[in-house]
Amino acid sequence: MSIEYEKDWRRIVLYGRNTASYKFALARALLKISADTQGEVSMEELALPFSKEITRHIGICDTQSTNANSQFLNACRAYNQGEVDDEHLLDRALHLGFKNVIGAFHYVDSGNVQTQFFDDQRKIKGKLVLTDEFYVLASSIQKSNLLEEVEARWRLVEAAWALKLPSRLLNVDYNNEKQELFIQTRLRRVNLTSARSALDGYQMGRCFYCRTPIQVLGEGSAHSEVDHFFPWVLMKRGFDINLDLLWNLVLACKDCNRGSSGKFERIPARKYLKRLHHRNEALIKSHKPLRETLMNLSGPHSADREIFINEVYKTALDYMNPNPWTVDEVEVL
Repeated sequence: MSIEYEKDWRRIVLYGRNTASYKFALARALLKISADTQGEVSMEELALPFSKEITRHIGICDTQSTNANSQFLNACRAYNQGEVDDEHLLDRALHLGFKNVIGAFHYVDSGNVQTQFFDDQRKIKGKLVLTDEFYVLASSIQKSNLLEEVEARWRLVEAAWALKLPSRLLNVDYNNEKQELFIQTRLRRVNLTSARSALDGYQMGRCFYCRTPIQVLGEGSAHSEVDHFFPWVLMKRGFDINLDLLWNLVLACKDCNRGSSGKFERIPARKYLKRLHHRNEALIKSHKPLRETLMNLSGPHSADREIFINEVYKTALDYMNPNPWTVDEVEVL
């Protein structure tokens, strides 16, 4: 059942609406302290790790909410300036930091996700009771990926808030050399996050092609690599569509990307095209800024976007030897 728990956790992180970054801070704090808990965690134990996640991000991007006035965020800023200590930050977190985030954590779209990762027992015990489902998640091989995914989503959201650009101008670009996402404004480039961390959750931590588990961090055989679904070499051959953009980037294992039977510069079989469309629709379900990026490029409606990638596929085959690549897939339970 861990796959279902992972899906629900990722729904919370990737698709939940955000008016402040507290949900991301809570998610990372819970995952980090999970090894030290025995079924429950007091608010005093949670408050400082939660606050330190936010103070860290304020050091990256000061905008952590759509609300300009926040007593708790002001306390976090004061902490970074050395004006208050851990004790004061702890007090502010206990009184102000958890006001809405605990109750709203599991809420996505129009209701709570099926999997509950904690039971709110603050009124009775002053604690959160962490569920068995949370511990299954926190002990899975996906834990490191989940931490990176929260961080990446947080960076994207806070950057979109800070830039305050109209939707038509909110485009996330890709640096192929550094494998990082960025937003180019009229005045400057804003570096965001690793493309691997940003894309991993939408593929459930699995290779886009063979579906084997992959890892965002590390350098082993399971290390994920950013692959251009339509190979980058097409642009050298006169292809006039920018393939260095999110809609065309997927994560692949090393074997699929460049192993002995890997894809390399070949075009994938048509069966993967629908998977690419569904992955891109998943990106669009996330709010700023990935949604705006894909819609600006390939159309405002799902049908428009499906037509777009099918036309690209048809044209790409005219540029290359039509010998589509495929690979055996593992079963995802």
